[in-house]
Amino acid sequence: MAQIFHPVANTLSKVSIFGGVFFVGLVLWGMGAVNRSPYVTQAGIVRDQPVPFSHKHHVAGLGLDCRFCHSTVEHAASAGIPSTKVCMSCHSQVWTDAPMLAPVRESYATDTSIPWTRVHDLPDFVYFDHSIHVQQGVGCASCHGRVDQMPLAWRENTLNMEWCLACHRNPEQHLRPRSEVFEMDWEAPGSQLELGRELLERYHVESKTNCSSCHR
Repeated sequence: MAQIFHPVANTLSKVSIFGGVFFVGLVLWGMGAVNRSPYVTQAGIVRDQPVPFSHKHHVAGLGLDCRFCHSTVEHAASAGIPSTKVCMSCHSQVWTDAPMLAPVRESYATDTSIPWTRVHDLPDFVYFDHSIHVQQGVGCASCHGRVDQMPLAWRENTLNMEWCLACHRNPEQHLRPRSEVFEMDWEAPGSQLELGRELLERYHVESKTNCSSCHR
């Protein structure tokens, strides 16, 4: 019986199959790269705000503690956004006529909130509790980065689930003494892993990776 297909058809079939697998893999890799990119995660991108608040000026320059503005971070799920009264406790005395602070003065006079743009905004199906992480010795800088060096706030990390799980699987890499949680420039005096393993036992930190820990 005469051969229907030319022998070169075998080569073309193999190339097509391997080429198809390579193409699918390339597409999946591209989707993952886009999903981790600043275009999607907004990491490293400064958000426009009604008032150009500088953490660098207030934290590094003036020495304000995180809890001065984020007063609920130690005992509540939300760190809290300071009311205009907190701002005016200082700015009723300094920079009282600064044009950039006009929205703050208007907010205080009319008792209406300033429409801040959230920088760290998790999906509604994700539960995050600031107080638990603070009590377990996770420093603010571990998630938020060196906000004391940010003239305008940006998201330091992706906040993707894989980023959260990386810490939850190996929490000892990010633990510090509770007294140092709010110190932006803190560094472990020696081996971070040795200190982290010690704090892991002292604070009874569990490696929680079950879905219900964050998705409730």
